[in-house]
Amino acid sequence: MNELTTSFYFTLFFLALLCSSTVLKWWLATRQMRHVARHRGAVPAAFAAKIALPAHQKAADYTIAKNRIGLIELLFGSMLLVVWTLLGGLDWLNRTLLGVLDPGLTQQVALIISFTLIGSVLDLPFTLYQTFVLEERFGFNKTTVRLWLQDFAKSTLISVLIGVPFITLIVWLMGAAGSTWWLWVWAVWMGFNVLAMLIYPTWIAPLFNQFKPLDDTEYPNLQTRVTALMERCGFHAKGLFVMDGSKRSAHANAYFTGFGASKRVVFYDTLLKQLTPDEVDAVLAHELGHFHHRHIVKRIVLMFAMSLLGLFTLGWLSEQLWFFKGLGVFPALDGTNQALSLLLFMMVLPLVGTFVSPIFAQLSRRDEFQADTFAASKADAKALSSALLKLMEDNASTLTPDPLYVKFYYSHPPASERLQHPLYVKFYYSHPPASERLQHLEKP
Repeated sequence: MNELTTSFYFTLFFLALLCSSTVLKWWLATRQMRHVARHRGAVPAAFAAKIALPAHQKAADYTIAKNRIGLIELLFGSMLLVVWTLLGGLDWLNRTLLGVLDPGLTQQVALIISFTLIGSVLDLPFTLYQTFVLEERFGFNKTTVRLWLQDFAKSTLISVLIGVPFITLIVWLMGAAGSTWWLWVWAVWMGFNVLAMLIYPTWIAPLFNQFKPLDDTEYPNLQTRVTALMERCGFHAKGLFVMDGSKRSAHANAYFTGFGASKRVVFYDTLLKQLTPDEVDAVLAHELGHFHHRHIVKRIVLMFAMSLLGLFTLGWLSEQLWFFKGLGVFPALDGTNQALSLLLFMMVLPLVGTFVSPIFAQLSRRDEFQADTFAASKADAKALSSALLKLMEDNASTLTPDPLYVKFYYSHPPASERLQHPLYVKFYYSHPPASERLQHLEKP
């Protein structure tokens, strides 16, 4: 099979992948919208005593609104991908830069920077709409235009100071390290991620938010309780901090950040205002459960393994002319196509990800149940369940998602699925669930 025929078939494969991915995402999103709208009128029986109808309807409306804008983004992104590839957008950008810069490392890096800059500008209307229209409409947005501009300026500066040297190193390695460049790039990528986990908590995050040490003055006895819980779980962190998340959003959260000796526990101030001390303990115990079961380490190892596989694949594709021509790009004959191959690969990869995402979503939901079980053994299980319901209500998470949509996109189990878990049944069910009753009736 000659090069022209192979590139033609690859074009057909790309179009089939793009169309099937787009159609699948559209179908799942519209299923989710219809399912949520159909159950908007009444709170599910399992939640009727805990969740008010207005809160349930707000969550439904918020979910539907997010999916509507998501559909517009999906169509725009798919059309933009065709423009960049088959309609020659990336090829035009590359040739334009070659008319200004000599072929080589500088032109290659300029291509990646230009592509990223154009993509960021095109994404800007969606970002602004989500922040200042969608989040504002549902009472979540606390960000001012001035604060948004400050964040944008800081993010841009950090991207330039860190991202440009990193990209330059990657492109140089791709051209200078021979046929095994992908292995060298993978090693650099691993080192970069580990370094980022070390420096982000103490150097980058404080540029955007204020982190105050958790103390018993503002939150009576909370530091003592949290410290005691961490000792029971055998966990040590560099510090306990409260982040001023309320200056940007009403959403609540808590998380661990850092790596090794730089680990720290961060609570959103919104979380501490919404939950009781017992509930804060339970949420923290849940996060500690992830560390107990080594979920974080396993995810990092999986990420590194997937990146190794991806870079190996890119290493092979970058040597195939049909890969470039099949995606509407005419590569340089001297082989200086590192930036082109990297950008094309990064555009095609999400299409493949559409079909493997349910696997990773299922693994994540399994991890969440394991963390729940650990939390119930170290804190008040009833407080954990009430905290989760509060957070779902405060974050306007729908109680009635489409089951198939959940399998594709939900990294955390929906509330309905969590309440079927034996851990929650004993705290919320006044009658045994059907599965349990049937098993009991079938016993001799």
